[in-house]
Amino acid sequence: MAQKALFITINDLKRKSIIDGNVDADKLIQFIEVAQDTHIQNYLGGLLYQKLQTLIINGTINDAGNSDYKLLLDDYVKPMLTWFTQSSYLPFAMYQISNGGVFKHRSENSETISLEEMRMMLAKVTETAEFYTRRFVDYMDYNSTLYPEYVSSTNGEMYPDKDVNFNSWVL
Repeated sequence: MAQKALFITINDLKRKSIIDGNVDADKLIQFIEVAQDTHIQNYLGGLLYQKLQTLIINGTINDAGNSDYKLLLDDYVKPMLTWFTQSSYLPFAMYQISNGGVFKHRSENSETISLEEMRMMLAKVTETAEFYTRRFVDYMDYNSTLYPEYVSSTNGEMYPDKDVNFNSWVL
């Protein structure tokens, strides 16, 4: 696909997350794309992912005939992507790579958190991403007939992952 649509904007991310409004958009945009490619596409499957891409790029997502896709995007995909983006961004938030090497930011008026605090924060963010993913999977279990792309695949497209077991054992 030559053109790519992101399912959330930088403003969506800043408004609906713990990321400060002053964080440079250039530092966030790649994490939205990575989270969308690696997590959201995984749960939507290739065909539904492409369907949403096409509707957004063509500007038809808000058309009356696409109301189910708009609901899916707004109520399920955007919250998942917001929290997956944070889980992708957090491990790198305090670092910057430039010509001189890799640097760790430190503000005069702040204290850098410990590795344990970072792990706790990342675990909570991931837990919230998992919650929204479970909501999505449950919704799709009951409404998959509204989204024929979710239950089909062609020519090696990804099948949707319906397992939301992030870090625990299934017995």
